[in-house]
Amino acid sequence: MTLEEIHGQEPVPADHDWMQGAGKALHELLVSAQRRGCLTAGVYESAKLMNVDPDNVAFCVLATDEEDEGDIALQIHFTLIQAFCCENDIDIVRVNDVAKLAAIVGPSEESGEPRDLHCILITNPNEDGWKDPALEKLSSFCEESRNVNDWVPTITLPE
Repeated sequence: MTLEEIHGQEPVPADHDWMQGAGKALHELLVSAQRRGCLTAGVYESAKLMNVDPDNVAFCVLATDEEDEGDIALQIHFTLIQAFCCENDIDIVRVNDVAKLAAIVGPSEESGEPRDLHCILITNPNEDGWKDPALEKLSSFCEESRNVNDWVPTITLPE
């Protein structure tokens, strides 16, 4: 049983603008991180990075579509990633539209093939930290969500 199952999924007591702001901030963060080379996509690739350099991970996005809901292996991976992120104070959100993520992030630069976008990590590009306004806005959003026991809030990306 997960913490979410124990406490239930209580919605964040915020207005629609706050949720849209979080979606816009996530879009900006993904674009900025990709431009800086600070984006790792894929469940396996993310797990490797968290194992090697967890202190460098700044943010985590878990993404699913309706057809992924029945994928037990993916849900187990998500549970382990969520636990790791919570233990290491890494902010984490869910997105329920992999197609929108694919439109933002695009295919792999090396091969041009579609990437596994079920897990995306944003890392710090250097030792002195990365001060991105979108990252700060999302961190505030996650903190507010945790205050109402929503440990992994769901964000809707803008159209």
